[in-house]
Amino acid sequence: MERLGGLFDKIGLAMAGGKNPWGKAGSGSGGDGDGGGSDTPPSSGDETPRGPRNPWLPGGGSDAGDGNRGRRGANIEDIFRNRGPEGPRRRSGGGPGGGGPTFRLPQRPGGKSWFPIAVAAIAVVWIAATSTHFVQPREQGIVTWFGGKYSGTMDPGTNFSFPWPIQTVTVVDVSEIRLEEIGSGGENLILTGDQNLVDLSYLVRWNIKDLVQFQYELPDPEATVREVAESAMRESIAETNLDTVLSGSGRAAVEARVRERMQSILDAYDAGIAVQGVEVARTEAPSQVIEAFNDVLAARQDRERNLNDARRYQQQVLANAQGSAAEFNEIYAQYRLAPEVTRRRLYYETMEEVLRGTDKTIVEGTGVTPYLPLPEVRRRAQGQAAQPLVVNPPAGGQ
Repeated sequence: MERLGGLFDKIGLAMAGGKNPWGKAGSGSGGDGDGGGSDTPPSSGDETPRGPRNPWLPGGGSDAGDGNRGRRGANIEDIFRNRGPEGPRRRSGGGPGGGGPTFRLPQRPGGKSWFPIAVAAIAVVWIAATSTHFVQPREQGIVTWFGGKYSGTMDPGTNFSFPWPIQTVTVVDVSEIRLEEIGSGGENLILTGDQNLVDLSYLVRWNIKDLVQFQYELPDPEATVREVAESAMRESIAETNLDTVLSGSGRAAVEARVRERMQSILDAYDAGIAVQGVEVARTEAPSQVIEAFNDVLAARQDRERNLNDARRYQQQVLANAQGSAAEFNEIYAQYRLAPEVTRRRLYYETMEEVLRGTDKTIVEGTGVTPYLPLPEVRRRAQGQAAQPLVVNPPAGGQ
């Protein structure tokens, strides 16, 4: 504590005597103003005592008694050349004789610096890079002042604007088909027209038709599309009964109505959005009653299958009957023209039809001893449960 008190006393005496903490002592002779209290002792040939050297000024200057006379601040070229206002910057050794290399920027002919030209080249490259915009055929660009106020729209091709940040350009693909899936992440129950619930998921396809409206009219266009799709789907399902929704017979009509209603609402909002289509992906009964609904659907499918089988049999029988009637009419017309010939032909055709699937033995009665293979006939009769039929020709035999 005594040492600190003495130090404060010395500082106070130095300031009272007009001594600059960084310069030399004033005219007063008391306290630490003499040479004995300075950090650097005066030379033997100098009558004026020297104070401590200013650590913020470069060394190697003229006599300390000159003060700050003739000194100037360092400019940007001095900084880049690593030179102070009074010569080379002081290195660790101090003074002009200190060691270490000196860095200098290359100079143009005539001693001028390259720094202004380098700055100008960088500025030109920056302006060219931020002022030229290449917009693809499927894209459009929005131009804004300082990233906020709308300035204009860029069409496909090469476009120019003020450099950033004066003007900002946002390029958007307006032809890209965006997808919005609704109800795929969980149960999405919708009330049908016959007061039943159906779990339904669907997909909405849309794209941008007016970029300015899409960018500025709605705070969140994607959320708006989702909410409008849910509203239109609930309204359309409320006009349809459960059987039509679950069977899929009215699915195309529901999808068309949802698309039309969505487009009408979005146009009223000036959303700048075109709805390309709506596709119903899944229609199921609620999970609590899904088994009962599946049984009902299975019974309905069996009913439809049996009805289809009956209709097919009906059509087949009717077709055969109509064919037989037409055949009989044709035969009757021929019978009226030649009754005997037609009668014999019908007899032969009938016998051919009757005897087609039976065993036959034909015996000729003119001078030939008939041989009947009875064991073979019996064996066939036992295998086929049918008796052989012997037919004698009506010629003049026995």
